[in-house]
Amino acid sequence: MAVANTITYETLYEDVLQDRLDRPTTWKEMCDVTISDIRVVSSSYMQTTPSVQTVSRGTGVALQVFGETANSLTIDTGRDLGVVVDLADLAQSPWTKPAELFDRIGALLNEFIESNVLAQHGSWTDFDNASIGGSAGNITVSASNIDDIIRGVKREVREANGQSLMNQNGVGFVWRASDFEYLEAFVQANGFTTADQALKEGTVEGLRYLGADHYWSNDNAAGHVFAGVKKIQRLGILRGTYGRAHTIDFPAADSNTFFSGKAFYSRVDIGHLTPTAHAGIVFDVLVN
Repeated sequence: MAVANTITYETLYEDVLQDRLDRPTTWKEMCDVTISDIRVVSSSYMQTTPSVQTVSRGTGVALQVFGETANSLTIDTGRDLGVVVDLADLAQSPWTKPAELFDRIGALLNEFIESNVLAQHGSWTDFDNASIGGSAGNITVSASNIDDIIRGVKREVREANGQSLMNQNGVGFVWRASDFEYLEAFVQANGFTTADQALKEGTVEGLRYLGADHYWSNDNAAGHVFAGVKKIQRLGILRGTYGRAHTIDFPAADSNTFFSGKAFYSRVDIGHLTPTAHAGIVFDVLVN
């Protein structure tokens, strides 16, 4: 005879949130970041460069003049994120903890910064298939031409007289995940030490190859990849709001009511600048 008892089993609740699927961010590596409470951040460059003169012994020196132009970024683009949790849920849920909520809010705001930085491609110099010796148009990235793209970007930096800044800051690429896979294939297929290292250790968090730092992001604008001398693209972040965690008891609801709970809130305010004098050494790699 079969026994069909109804059993209630003990349940184990782990006191952690499910591991998050965070999007990668590269803006801290590629941008010159200024964190300030000042709204407008200004920098100048020499627009009119004095020219070297011929020396004639025994005659007066012709002194030259120069002109400076100011570029500025304005920190005025804001985004925020707040969530409200019922007091009973806070008490009863082992997963809904303020620290975890703020950690998640911060990650999402950083992802907004990433997508916003990569949306600035209109202020960079176009780099297309003609730049690597092909016909005009977007590049179809492959394992056979990704090295051409890397070398071509460095060549154009040199042609724009940016070698000293490239030596100082380095040059970087923010590939799409599919492009980065082609780079992995190229690295594994070429060389000795680098190929062995790539095969043994992988390239999960990026790599340095062909004299450049390579990152990847899921937030590149469609058809665009960011490349060029690092720390040229300027990013301003408002110190007074970035990373600040605010907890609001009994936040207001609609119709003169309030929530019986707590709100967890943070925001970020940013601004961008591609310096005019250096726009020729940061590139919008046009891709299919």
